[in-house]
Amino acid sequence: MNPPTDELLAALAEHHVELPAAQVDLLQRYCTLLWDWNTKLNLTRHTDYQKFVGRDVLDSLAFAQFLAPNEKVLDVGTGGGVPGVLLAILRPDLTLWLCDSVGKKASVVADMAAQLGLNVPVLHGRAQDLLGPSVFNTLVARAVGRLKDILKWFHPHWEHFDRLLVLKGPAWIEERGEARHYGLLGDLALRKLTSYPMPGTESESVLLQVCPKNRMTDEKTCRLTPLR
Repeated sequence: MNPPTDELLAALAEHHVELPAAQVDLLQRYCTLLWDWNTKLNLTRHTDYQKFVGRDVLDSLAFAQFLAPNEKVLDVGTGGGVPGVLLAILRPDLTLWLCDSVGKKASVVADMAAQLGLNVPVLHGRAQDLLGPSVFNTLVARAVGRLKDILKWFHPHWEHFDRLLVLKGPAWIEERGEARHYGLLGDLALRKLTSYPMPGTESESVLLQVCPKNRMTDEKTCRLTPLR
């Protein structure tokens, strides 16, 4: 097993990310697998350690910060495995499912997860079609569509999950206005949980929570279904 490269360690240090050695090793192995597959299938644009840490790792840590211990989480449109695979590495307490509507991507991510020894099922299909038999605490979504589209997808399915965590860029205010225009936020509370600089730009990333208003216990807290 090869040790983490100096480039990965330097990128983590530059972004003030401190992780256990075992997690850093898994990140290194994930990058090796991801970038090898990326030469055959378009999975990511973040093909160096600076972009990987500055975008993928920081984004996944933002999600991880607001997930309670042992939550049941579905990664919507996992693509190359972000944030789902990284959450499995960073938060092994979580019960995770990953899904993607592109069969080849789902198969590749399942292969990578297996090689990394991660117990995370990867499902082929649209997240909204997979809801029903299973009940999730949280759906996490990153770079899968505009806010109005995401809310339309899941509008009929709120009985099968508690909340959405959606990562957005600087256009989130415009997207919130668009969702309101289409009447998609009437019974829902949208809250900004955190924001942080997007490295290499003058913009910031924003983590939003969407939850039915009647499940909110305070300004930012959504009541989660007890684990079964």
